[in-house]
Parts: sequence; C-alpha cells; structure tokens
Amino acid sequence: MVNGSDFTKRLEKILEYYSLTAAAFAEEIDFNRSTISHLLSGRNKPSLEFIMKLYQKFPEVDMDWLLFGKGNFPSTSDNNLDKAPKEKSVIRKEPTMDLFSKENISEIPNAVHANKNQKQIEKIIIFYVDGSFNVYQN
Repeated sequence: MVNGSDFTKRLEKILEYYSLTAAAFAEEIDFNRSTISHLLSGRNKPSLEFIMKLYQKFPEVDMDWLLFGKGNFPSTSDNNLDKAPKEKSVIRKEPTMDLFSKENISEIPNAVHANKNQKQIEKIIIFYVDGSFNVYQN
C-alpha cells in the first residue's frame, strides 16, 4: 500500500531534482494541475494513470522507490544521465509469437511441456500507455 505522506516527499524530490514547479510538472506529464496539487498535499493517492504517465516521461524514476520507498533516487546508475527529461527513444521490438495460437505450440520448448505440475497461466493483462488495457484469459 502506498503511504501518502511518504509518496508526497518522494514526488517533491522528483520535482526538486528536475527543477520543476508543480504546474510545469503537470504540463510535462500531461496531467491535470489540480490532481498534482492534491497529490502534493497528501489529499489523494496516485492513480495508475498518473504513475504510467510519470514513468513514460521519466523512465529513470524507479517505480519501487516512488511507490514504496525501496531503492534510491536518483539511482547510482542514473548519475550520468542529464537532469533534463529524456525524449522518447525508438524501442526496437523483437518479433513476437502469438502465444494463444495452437499452431505455435510445437515451437515452445519441450521442457515447458514436460512438467505437468507447473503453474498454469490463468490471465494476462496488458496495460497501454493511454490507460486502456486488454485481458487475455485461458
């Protein structure tokens, strides 16, 4: 569970690190100013949409640190990063396999089929940047 007052302190640290006002931060992540104000005052807890937008614009922010206080910000590996927000970079995706197609079952390694006592996947949920999601259920 996200602790509101601790979350507020971590959010303030992000604003300070990037030298952003609450209004500039709201504009940067394309979010409502009043929502940012409510988060900073501790009135509201962060929504999934807020977290996703923050992470999309500032991928160097460790979500475990932001939500639960585990880890550091900025992390030691991020010390070489410029303090300015990164522009979106092109992510090259490897070709994907349709996991739900019966035709591709033979392509899955035999080791996966060997143990009948393995846990079975019940549901896969994919969250999209725009806040929508798809649920795939067996």
